[in-house]
Amino acid sequence: MDAIDKAIIGELERDGRLTNVELAQRVGLTTGPCLRRVQRLEAEGVIRGYRAVIDPASVGRSFEVLIDLSLETQDAETVERFEGTLAQAEEVLELRRLFGSPDYFVRVAVADLPAYETFLSRRVMTIPRIKNVTSHFTMKTVKPGP
Repeated sequence: MDAIDKAIIGELERDGRLTNVELAQRVGLTTGPCLRRVQRLEAEGVIRGYRAVIDPASVGRSFEVLIDLSLETQDAETVERFEGTLAQAEEVLELRRLFGSPDYFVRVAVADLPAYETFLSRRVMTIPRIKNVTSHFTMKTVKPGP
């Protein structure tokens, strides 16, 4: 990957809706070579997709909670059941299995505190062998994630 590939990636990260003409102008290429580079980056899996960034308040999901979660055991059945259940939950924006403690980091978006309480009690706490759940409520988002 050279400097032009990195420039293409940077521009597409900022605005994934750029036309090939606009992208080529920004990175200093003609349209043909620019398109071939983008297609190569897609084929190699460097560019994994494109998405719209939605305002959470507009879709009733402006209350975001970060959860540290640990399981009682790490056997395959417990882990698979837990991961499968939470990965299917639409409220879960991000689910990461960690080394060390806690076992998982979960990022959840819901409408408000009552909706979070419902999600926690009906979706999370019903999963067998959960040992500990710590919820973190954001005071201020300094730098939002992608």
